[in-house]
Amino acid sequence: MNKPKGWLNVLIVLAVVALVVFPLIIVKDSEFGGADGAAEEAITEVAPGYEPWFQPLMEPPGGETESLLFALQAALGAGVIGYAIGYYKARSTKRERSDEHSA
Repeated sequence: MNKPKGWLNVLIVLAVVALVVFPLIIVKDSEFGGADGAAEEAITEVAPGYEPWFQPLMEPPGGETESLLFALQAALGAGVIGYAIGYYKARSTKRERSDEHSA
């Protein structure tokens, strides 16, 4: 069984990064109403004098960008969890096979 070359993995990662960064640079003033905006409106209705505890470090150019970053964070988290599950499953399978051959 052939293992994929390291450069192929690097190329795939660069392509994914380009797919994420390209829209951030090209699309300006994108709008998408999310849960944060709805919560802010609800708080303003209930308590008009409410002052937020802190300000964001970086303000994305639009709501779509914020959604994209959230989806990217979710995908990265799912990738890490999937990798860990696959790693431990393969390790368990390898251990079972080595136990069979030694017995």
